[in-house]
Amino acid sequence: MPCAICETRRPKRFCPGIGGDICTICCGTEREVTVTCPLDCEFLLEARRHDKPLPLEANQLPNRDIRVPEKFLEEHEELLAFLGQAFARAALATPGAVDLDVRDALDALIRTYRTLESGVYYDTVPAGPVAANVYRMVQGWIAEYRRAEQQRLGISHTRDADVLWLLVFLQRLELTQNNGRRRSRAFIGAIRAFYGDGSVAESSAPSSLILP
Repeated sequence: MPCAICETRRPKRFCPGIGGDICTICCGTEREVTVTCPLDCEFLLEARRHDKPLPLEANQLPNRDIRVPEKFLEEHEELLAFLGQAFARAALATPGAVDLDVRDALDALIRTYRTLESGVYYDTVPAGPVAANVYRMVQGWIAEYRRAEQQRLGISHTRDADVLWLLVFLQRLELTQNNGRRRSRAFIGAIRAFYGDGSVAESSAPSSLILP
């Protein structure tokens, strides 16, 4: 049996992304391009160790007017972990979601929170349905986080500006993880590994995310 992708070369490994045996060349060239690879695929994980992010100049950074000092990240570690979990979980719960969808959701949320700072609220939902679903899920969990904080403390310490700055941090983190492949989920995998996805058993209830 030839490779399930090129149908020419001899297969060398099983590809869980397509459910068939493929050759090493197709594994390298089609990985995260035409094949959506499971995050725990051993060949994907090995390739991650050699991935080189696309070059990014300082003047290419989005939202350059917002500086996110390390001290700010330390002071808001709990909220950052919550947001990282929220994006990981929303992406994994949305069929077909890849890093580019999360990027669009981040960009839209940043635009929305910028309007809050100006005093005129405008909900900037992404045009793509996949990114829009990630956006709505994360936005809903942020609202729940703040309600729980209000109930516990009698006041919400989380400012719109705090959320905005952390969203900008995650936006820049996504850019550092990007490998240029259109089905890449390197960022999704990275934030799931670092922050977790808040899942418990098979439940998809927002309350299983870390709340204050």
